[in-house]
Formats: sequence, C-alpha cells, structure tokens
Amino acid sequence: MKQIVSIFAVVLMLFVTGCSYDYKNTDGPTTGKLRIGIDDSYTLMMDSQVYTFEALYQYAKILPTLEPEADVVRDLMNDSIKAALISRDLTDAEKSVFVNKHRIVTTTKVATDGIALIVNPENPDSNFSMATVQALFEGRDSLWSQLTKDSKLGKINIVFDNDRSCNARTISETILHKKPFSKNTFAVKSNAEVINYVNKNKNAIGVISVSWISDMHDPTSQDFLSKIKVVGLSAKENPELSDYKKPYQAWIYEKTYPLIRDVFFVKTGLEETLGSGFAAFVAGEKGQLIIHKMGMVAATAPVRTIKISTE
Repeated sequence: MKQIVSIFAVVLMLFVTGCSYDYKNTDGPTTGKLRIGIDDSYTLMMDSQVYTFEALYQYAKILPTLEPEADVVRDLMNDSIKAALISRDLTDAEKSVFVNKHRIVTTTKVATDGIALIVNPENPDSNFSMATVQALFEGRDSLWSQLTKDSKLGKINIVFDNDRSCNARTISETILHKKPFSKNTFAVKSNAEVINYVNKNKNAIGVISVSWISDMHDPTSQDFLSKIKVVGLSAKENPELSDYKKPYQAWIYEKTYPLIRDVFFVKTGLEETLGSGFAAFVAGEKGQLIIHKMGMVAATAPVRTIKISTE
C-alpha cells in the first residue's frame, strides 16, 4: 500500500511540474507577466535585476523591451507596456493622461547614474571643463587643434547611442538647453556601438551611460572599458588637475561629477500586480545591491569608490 501511495505521489509531482504555468490568468506581486520598457543605457543592470527576480519567483516572467527612452515613454503612454526604467520622471501632462484613464501612475527613484564621455585610448586629451564640453556640443570647438594646439587628430566627431535615448536627451536639456546639436554629432544604435566606434576612431568623442563601464566584476563591462579612455570633467572655469572628476561612484554620489541624473522605475496600473512587485524588488535591498555593485549610486545603498581607468 505504501509503495502504491509513493508511486502515486511521484506521478502527481511529475504531472504538476510538467504542466506549463498559466501566466496569463495570474497577476500578483510575484506571479504573472510584465512587459517593461528599458532604455539601452540600463541594459546590463536590468539583465541582472530580471535574472535575480525570476530566479527567486519562478511564476513571474519579466519581458523587457530595449528601446530609446523616447520610445519607451511612447509605449508606456499607449499601454503597450506597463512599466519602464528611464532617467526622468513623467511630466504632469503625461501623468494626466493616465489620470483621465482612471489609472494609477507610481514613480520610484531607484538610482543615480552618470553620463560618461569617452575618447580613444591614444588620444592625449582626457580632461575637459564643462565650458569646453558645451563648446564641443554646440560646435564652436570642432577641431582637436582647438583643444590642444599641436594635435594632429583633425575634426572632432561626437557619437551618441541613439538620438532618442536618455543620453541624448540629458545632453540636450542640461548642456544645450534644447538648442540643436552641432553638425559633427551623429548617433549609432547602442552604447556598445559607441564604445566600439570610439575604439576604432582616434578623433571621436563618445557619449554613453556610465553603467556600461562601471562594474568591476562584469567581463562585458571590463572588456568595454579596456577599449576606451574615460574623460575627466570639471565644472570650474579654470580647473586645476585635481578638479577633474571621472564618473566614479563616490563622485556621482557627492555630485562633484557634473553629468549626473536620477533613474526612475515608472509603473502604471493597479497595486498588488507584478509591476508593483518588481518595482518593490528593484527599490528594495536585493535590487539596490545589484545597482550598487554595478557602480551606479543606489537610492538606498551605501557607496564605495571604484576607479574607472585604463592606465
């Protein structure tokens, strides 16, 4: 009799585990499916968040869509996705659209990160004042010889990940005050493509999210870092050498590195759904430790200093 019961129990267990879980009709903080839009700047960080969350909660399925920030917000507004990770809060006008739909919008700050300017490893110019940065993006300085008199590098080419990305928007709003970019500025398709372009072109300046090169334990991040040189920046008019700061975690936290922005998890819809559960995870202890480990400044985690250098 005991043998029959044991066999029945094994068969039942195999039947239960063999059945596919019905994600469609189950939606709770740790169950169901969630479509989330993510700007390419946060691909590496969110890969770790999704992997860890799904490992902890086997009946949760996170479906990331990697798009430029402007497209992520568009998809959020038309309900193609229910959550987003972007580097800005929604505007009052955008939030009012959801209010009119009787939908709840919840925005949670989860991190602060920085924009890194990168140059070719053989480029001797690796420290810029913010006045120089503005002149570069406006096109007033378009030759390397304008920065260093005896430079032989010729024309400066500035490359972004995407003209609709959070990196492009941040530079447009904070440096150019929404004026047009200079004619020597162009976009590729991703932060990784920016790094590879700068590695192959000595006259280039790249604009990327620091999260792509800040994780000292990630082989992908370290491989990218070995291909480029990170620029030091200073907000002072006549900076000394010690005034230039690279986007180390501590300098971002202290706000002595000039190009920083906050990162937000935006969720639409009801509470007690997978969107709220995943948002709580990213903003909670485990999610914040992932962000901290990657060299970004977590909203609630302690700060450590890391060195981003190829020297």
